Amino acid sequence: MTRTLIVAEARSWIGTPYRHQASLKGIGCDCLGLVRGVWRALYGEEPERAPPYARDWAEVAQHEPLAEAGFRHLAPVDVKAFLPGDVLLFRWRTGLLAKHAAIVTAPDRMIHAHDGAAVAEVTLAPWWRRRIGYAFAFPGVTD
Repeated sequence: MTRTLIVAEARSWIGTPYRHQASLKGIGCDCLGLVRGVWRALYGEEPERAPPYARDWAEVAQHEPLAEAGFRHLAPVDVKAFLPGDVLLFRWRTGLLAKHAAIVTAPDRMIHAHDGAAVAEVTLAPWWRRRIGYAFAFPGVTD
């Protein structure tokens, strides 16, 4: 698996409308659905079914389901050393769960889906960088 393939697949989702808990290219997806869809396109069947989850970024809990799934199926990466093709998880603010995901496309760019907009490639601006909670690489990635 190469970073170039991951980025190309993520870019093929651009324009997909936002749909909470969906994961169908061109039809609808949310941020996790984007990552799930890229996984399916490149690796085949998803390793586990995503449980229902709330839209609320301001959730507080004892554990982090999104990050825990990342640790089960992806390779942790230093949050200051991520590369194109890596998955970033974001927190709204300190103390809250990581509830948003994106795929890095360049040192300063990412692709994500968020409520009210289609999947888009955007600048990984300081606002986003301050909120990175976790970074992961897809399995078996080579540069």
